[in-house]
Amino acid sequence: MKKIIGVLLLLLQLTACTQVSRIDLSGQWTVHLDSADAGMDGAWYGKLYDTPIALPGTTDMAGLGTPCSLEPALTKPQMLHLTRAHSYIGPAWYSREVEIPSGWEGKELFLHLERVLWDSQVWVDGVKVDGHEESLTTPHRYNLTPYITKAGRHILTVRIDNRKRHDISVKELAHAYTEDTQVKWNGILGDMYLEALDKVYIKDVQLYPDVKSHRVKAVVSVCNASGKACSVDLKLAVTGQTDGAKRGGLEQNLPLPVGDTEVELDCPLDNDTPLWSEFNPYLCQATVEIADSDIFSQKTATFGLRNMEKAGNTLKINGKPLFLRGTLECCIFPLTGTPPTDKAGWEKVFGAAREYGMNHLRFHSWCPPEAAFEVADEMGFYVQVELPVWSVTLGKDSLTADFLREEARRISHAYGNHPSFCFWSMGNELQYDFNLLNSMVTELKQADNRHLYTATSFTFEKGHGDWPEPNDDYFVTQWTKKGWVRGQGVFNQETPSFAKDFRASIEGMNVPLVTHEVGQYSVYPDLSEIDKYTGTLLPLNFMAVKKDLEAKGRLDKAPLYLQASGKLAAILYKEEIERALKTPGISGFQLLDLHDFPGQGTALVGLLNAFWESKGIIDGKDFREFCSPVVPLLRFPKAIYTNDETFQAEVELCNYGQEELKDKALTWRVSSGADVIAEGKVTAGALRIGHNGQLGKIEAPLGKVGKAAKLEVCLALEGTEYRNRWNIWVYPKTLAPEWGSVKYTRNYQEAMALLAKGEKVLFNPDWRTTQGVEGKFVPVFWSPVHFPNQAGTMGVLCNPEHPALADFPTDMHTDWQWWDLNINSTTLVVDSLNGGAAVVEMVDNFVNNRRLASLYEGQVGTGKLMLATFDLEKALDKRPVARQMLASILKYMNSEEFQPAKLAGFENMKDVFGTANNKKQAAEGIY
Repeated sequence: MKKIIGVLLLLLQLTACTQVSRIDLSGQWTVHLDSADAGMDGAWYGKLYDTPIALPGTTDMAGLGTPCSLEPALTKPQMLHLTRAHSYIGPAWYSREVEIPSGWEGKELFLHLERVLWDSQVWVDGVKVDGHEESLTTPHRYNLTPYITKAGRHILTVRIDNRKRHDISVKELAHAYTEDTQVKWNGILGDMYLEALDKVYIKDVQLYPDVKSHRVKAVVSVCNASGKACSVDLKLAVTGQTDGAKRGGLEQNLPLPVGDTEVELDCPLDNDTPLWSEFNPYLCQATVEIADSDIFSQKTATFGLRNMEKAGNTLKINGKPLFLRGTLECCIFPLTGTPPTDKAGWEKVFGAAREYGMNHLRFHSWCPPEAAFEVADEMGFYVQVELPVWSVTLGKDSLTADFLREEARRISHAYGNHPSFCFWSMGNELQYDFNLLNSMVTELKQADNRHLYTATSFTFEKGHGDWPEPNDDYFVTQWTKKGWVRGQGVFNQETPSFAKDFRASIEGMNVPLVTHEVGQYSVYPDLSEIDKYTGTLLPLNFMAVKKDLEAKGRLDKAPLYLQASGKLAAILYKEEIERALKTPGISGFQLLDLHDFPGQGTALVGLLNAFWESKGIIDGKDFREFCSPVVPLLRFPKAIYTNDETFQAEVELCNYGQEELKDKALTWRVSSGADVIAEGKVTAGALRIGHNGQLGKIEAPLGKVGKAAKLEVCLALEGTEYRNRWNIWVYPKTLAPEWGSVKYTRNYQEAMALLAKGEKVLFNPDWRTTQGVEGKFVPVFWSPVHFPNQAGTMGVLCNPEHPALADFPTDMHTDWQWWDLNINSTTLVVDSLNGGAAVVEMVDNFVNNRRLASLYEGQVGTGKLMLATFDLEKALDKRPVARQMLASILKYMNSEEFQPAKLAGFENMKDVFGTANNKKQAAEGIY
């Protein structure tokens, strides 16, 4: 009999537990687009509309709104960003029937809409629900209790208005509300449901772990909507989310007056509770419940036991130095124009970032949905969240400031429990009122100590941006008052050196510094991507480039342009990252970007495409050689040597791994293909966590290198997968270019006269007075559309097998040995030339797609011409690269292989040479 009673009780418990407490609202709705904002006739508020739509979803996904009528063209607006196939901005009314179960009578009923852009209002059976919601980043919730008092069928209507409500950004570029990455969609995303709760229910649980005391404080908000005071037993249980281990718990009786009550539960945790970090992302789950006889309410929240702190100018995680290897996420999802709200979508993002060695994502001027934090928690990523603002007038509008303060409060409550939510920035490149920004930081710090805060991710505001604000916990910048901390201002201006870092720029810095938007090296579009755009966005920008190349008969060059520009970008990203790693006092970098940014003028700055997929430029394994928890490093003064020199380098290693490395050795090798020039080993007793400098020296005499060669220097941590590689170039010390029958001139008229006589002519005009494009080593910064005031080249493209380059070791793309030649040059626009051939091309930016060259050959009349627009005359004894290039060209011109094709048009280029007064643009000049 006892067994039967027990079974009946169990069945009753299961029945109670399985009682429906949520109604999923995903599925078929109806919609009415109210483009004139006329409102709805009163009789229609409680009815269904004619047009069906699937929710979660958007009007773009449903093919509603104004269809795109644009054709691909290399003009605005097509080149500004991807283009919506269907666009709608304005109010839209969504309606559907819902069936309320009888068991819900007497309950508290709530509507939950996970993500809306921008304003929402709700009606039930034609009756307006009080208030509205306007968060861009957190769920919209409505209390429907007064409006649904009976079970049965009801009509639910939601009005979504995606028009701008607050002035949160310059040119509407903030990624929370923009057409440049995600679009200004209208609809509802993510979880959408009706929820029934008992009259006494848990509203919110905020968790504040303390590593030092091994405790977690739970701040629990409870609502008593029963109309009378009562008391309840409140239980807290903490378990390991993955292993199910019990980690702590307590119970407390809580008196509840009518209304809201907040209580703090201070819960000790087991001393062996693992700490959360990138290496061990151990998650705990806290379950808070009220389980009285006639009341049941339960809420769970995930947290990690971790301590993110600053110690002087060093970031620390759980007491150990931390270096952020980061990239940006700017709400770039080109199939939907909306962020994913499922974990699978974010697993692709974080998985690709991890494959390339990242441990950090910065969400630029927006905050992602819940699923992003869940994946970051599970994978051990350190996330920087930003308010949805990118403004140069912040503080002028008090309503906008009020909105942002409320949005900050909402973000903290919605996502603050997540251990991955480590860093809080008030927005991107904010300007105007720093008193407001600093006060917001102060308010957030006082309310929530789980994150580190900064006033802005860099700023151009005068008097700010070059040193931390008073309340900054960390500082994000591209320069300080003492100098640059990213290569944009360095690589084109300074002779390549791998012995440099940014120590002088950060001297005296008293908070951790993270370098801002490092990179931004433009890569030529991958036109094979066009077929990937099967969703709501049209790649008119990519299609326009393809159309232009087709018209010019050069579509076959597009893959080469991609590889040449991409390989250069990867080389520059490597040096960017290594300089930051070599600088004690820098606590990380934020790339812009590991993947493409298809907005703001088509800024294809990624080594991955906008889908987080490889472009075939560099794979994750090779990228991780210089972007990993442990990175072997070399410090050496230059890339170019002569064979009477000795290659010398200092060995360093950055260890931001899980533990100190003991009794390790670093092996090194200098080689040319299979030939080993020199090799050796450096022993290290202990490699502490952080930067380890002056570990030893490498010396490799280069006398064995008899002819020009590219050498590889490899440094590896013995017994591990960690290694790193660099290229250097060695040229003969004694090299006398053999002129033979070649005539050299810098004068156009003389060149024409010599060609008329049938001579072989090396025409090397002075680049300072030659019309063309500024010779640069670095490629287009960010975008040639967004920043048109810059030289438009994207790197060298050549055939290494061409006989003119036989004695000039090179790959098909720019590497560091090209620096001297590119800087001392003017790139020639050769669209007017017909025939002949470019030996060394420069990739043009994808808006102009001109034919550009630095070395061009052709037969002019009875003469043979080699036109070189990089300097092959000045100080060749001090410029071994230029000397070697000259020698290689002359050897070719004096050989039987020099039989260039006929060239027309050169006779009309008189005005190109000797008529310009070229100046080099400063790094800041692009702005």
